[in-house]
Order: sequence, then C-alpha cells, then structure tokens
Amino acid sequence: MMFNLFFWVPMSIFLTVLWLLLNNTIDVAQALLGFLISFTLVILSLKLRPDLAYPRKLWLIIKLILRVVSDIFKSNLDVGRLILQWKRNDFTSGYVYIPLEIRDPHALAVLACIVTYTPGTVWSGLTENDYILRLHVLDLDDESEWFNIIKYRYEKLLLEIFE
Repeated sequence: MMFNLFFWVPMSIFLTVLWLLLNNTIDVAQALLGFLISFTLVILSLKLRPDLAYPRKLWLIIKLILRVVSDIFKSNLDVGRLILQWKRNDFTSGYVYIPLEIRDPHALAVLACIVTYTPGTVWSGLTENDYILRLHVLDLDDESEWFNIIKYRYEKLLLEIFE
C-alpha cells in the first residue's frame, strides 16, 4: 500500500498545480488545501482501480513511443495521398483478424490507442475468450503485412513492457 501511495504523489502534485491555476493564486494556504484535496482524491481513487500498471524497461517505452510517432507520421502521408489521389477502385478497405498474446488490460489499452491514433486503422473489436483483434484497415493490400505490424512491431514490445 505504501508503494501505491508513493506512486500517486506525482498525480497529487499535478492536481495541486491545476488547483492553483484554477484559483489564480500562489497562496501557501491554497497550495496546502489543494494538495490535501488532491491527495485525498487520489488515495480514494486507488480503490476504484485494483489492477495497477507497472510498466518496466524505460528504454523499450521510449523505443515504442518513437516507433508509434514514426508510424503515425508515415500513415498520415499515406492516407493523405489516398485522399488526394482518390479513385473509386484504387483501394479496398477490410478487416484483419489478429490473435493476440497480450492479456494485461493496460497493454491492451495502449495497443488500442496506438491502432486508433494511426490514421487508416481502427480497433473494431476484441473477442473476450481468445483475444482476437478485429482491425479495420482503410487500404488493405496484404493481410499478412498488418498481422506482422501488430504482432512484431507493437505486441512484442508491449509484452516486454507490461508482462
């Protein structure tokens, strides 16, 4: 429990700064009141999230962030090119079904964000029993390409970071 308290101190500080900005003051009394309220709210919110994430390997997190930013940039260019050169038969959209090994809910949420933030792809569903991702792709040329992107480019790193 003590580690959980220490883990959420930065959130309390952030909320205190937000409190001071909303009150438009840097008064010591307001800072103490803001910290007391924010710390209490953070401690109470720990009960709402019994399953906390403890990501490991900071260098892999940085690698994943750089990879995602690069992929989002490339995907923006690809989707922009599709839209500007749009002809009815130039591309076909479709679904790809990808079995996932990830079971950690935080890693699944990160993967869902990555897929959703990348233009041209949408996380369409995940089966509860066997964890099969249904991915909608705007320009689906080769299903194996998307399978490899999700499995080896993202899921592999997320497994190392979260599990």
